[in-house]
Amino acid sequence: MRLIGLTGGIATGKSTVAGMLQSHGAVIVDLDVLAREVVQPGTPVLARIADRFGSDVVDADGALDRAALGAIVFADPGARLELERLTHPAVIELMQQQIGEAAARDAPVVVVDVPLLFETGREELFEGTLLVYAPPETQLRRMLARDGLDAADAQQRINAQLPIDDKRLRATWVIDNGGDIAATESQVQAWWGEAIGGP
Repeated sequence: MRLIGLTGGIATGKSTVAGMLQSHGAVIVDLDVLAREVVQPGTPVLARIADRFGSDVVDADGALDRAALGAIVFADPGARLELERLTHPAVIELMQQQIGEAAARDAPVVVVDVPLLFETGREELFEGTLLVYAPPETQLRRMLARDGLDAADAQQRINAQLPIDDKRLRATWVIDNGGDIAATESQVQAWWGEAIGGP
């Protein structure tokens, strides 16, 4: 089984590329999805987050208030590290479980979408890393259009991650998603043929 780490920066289009890889036959394990699972109402992880960051990060229905938590952790690197310390063990456990299930089904390629792959030093878990790249100005423009943030908040979230050009230097392979969707699809198809050896 081939095990590939997929990463990028905020608003570079990782989900778009993950969908293309899935259409080629890859099993996708998405750590953003798993991170949402581990903080569902009533979970121990959500309780620990509320203990650390206060009851205001949980809404009236008992669900995580992502906007309230985001306002705290994106303004304070120390708080963000504490949040990661609270959530990552449960996320990694689910990730390993899903990889194991894919291996048991003889999946030929598993792509693990890890937003903070380089920041958390997880590249050694994979045979190679595939970076979805877009220039910083494109990231900012997409965030403003997509998330309804003001420019300062959007830039703060971009700055909270390793710069995309630093990630580009560390990646095994790069898909440039700064252009149109057809150009991205063409690169994904070429990468699949070269790196995976499939059609």
